Amino acid sequence: MAGSDRWTHGTDDRAPYILSALFYCSDLMLLWGLLMAAGAGLVPWAFCVPSVVMLAGWRLLRWNRTAAPGRKALSLLFVLASLGGMTVGSAITTIPLVVVTIVHVVCVFGLGGGTGFSVAAVLLTLVGNLVAGRGSSALAEATVMTVFTVWALITARVLLGARQRASDNERLLAELTDAHVELRRYAARVRELTVAEERARMSREMHDSVGHYLTVINLGLENAQRYREARPGEAWAEVRQAQQLTVEALADTRRWVRALKPLALEGKAGAAALAELARSFEGTELDVAFRTEGTEPALAEQAELVMYRALQEGLTNAVRHSGARHVEVVLGTADDRVELAVTDDGRGATDEELDGGGHGLTGLRQRVDALGGSLHAGSLADGGFALRVSLPCGVGVGV
Repeated sequence: MAGSDRWTHGTDDRAPYILSALFYCSDLMLLWGLLMAAGAGLVPWAFCVPSVVMLAGWRLLRWNRTAAPGRKALSLLFVLASLGGMTVGSAITTIPLVVVTIVHVVCVFGLGGGTGFSVAAVLLTLVGNLVAGRGSSALAEATVMTVFTVWALITARVLLGARQRASDNERLLAELTDAHVELRRYAARVRELTVAEERARMSREMHDSVGHYLTVINLGLENAQRYREARPGEAWAEVRQAQQLTVEALADTRRWVRALKPLALEGKAGAAALAELARSFEGTELDVAFRTEGTEPALAEQAELVMYRALQEGLTNAVRHSGARHVEVVLGTADDRVELAVTDDGRGATDEELDGGGHGLTGLRQRVDALGGSLHAGSLADGGFALRVSLPCGVGVGV
């Protein structure tokens, strides 16, 4: 609990600071008056005992109904000392102590206990004045005591309510903190699974691509070895073909290395990371033009990853499947959405190829759908292939 709350709320082990200040001021003033009167021989020294008992026991009091039996017994002793203090001091001078005691009794014994003590305090004030022969002021002092006891009961209820709300807020804050930590852990796990899934897919693609090249190269070299004496011309043809396939396999491998390179290693994020990915395909006989339209969109982490994978998929497919020479990449915002368009001038793709998932669009579509976006992919009427991804602006923020 914050230090400012301690002044008004307190804790189960400590009274509110403002209540402690009221107690110490009133009890010390009462004790000082009694000590002066006892020193002058006006009252017995025993009259000082209740005030001393209250002063000694104040820091040991507990302020909750679940206090141990020993602590509740100490509270009862404190209550008796308070009543004793009322008998040796005037009602007006002991009102602050009565108020403090009522608040404590309500915290430890409930509203019923506080009401009982209040009634006892009013009756003691009334009877004490009548016994002392102050009948004219008995009713007035009893009325004043009644007003302050009712005020103390209301104050105690307000105090308990404030403490309960503070406790509930702390509990809710702790639960929210735990939930936030759990969500962050879950988000990290989802990212790990996403990366693992993507790597598994790309591993299969690499196996199909590079593995095919190596298989053909191996067969060609075996044929060259067989033909090297009987048909040396054909043997050299096989070697030249194997050499050409080796160059293609090396280029394909380099493309996959670029595609697998994490964004963090690029040292860029957002549109800059997408532009860097587009530039990484230089040297693959593919001319990639990247541009942004309008205000550069601010991409959240999840949206950035999806857009990165979408561009990666579009460029990789342009190199591997379409035979394209030019690709245009446009990133922009429209109607509170972030849009990415990847268009090439290749041969396009048939419906069977798209439905068969050969272009790896199935997993990408699932990611886009999970963020409330849309994905469109297909051949263009005048030739070529287009991949368009649209996501709501701000999606994934705070994850």
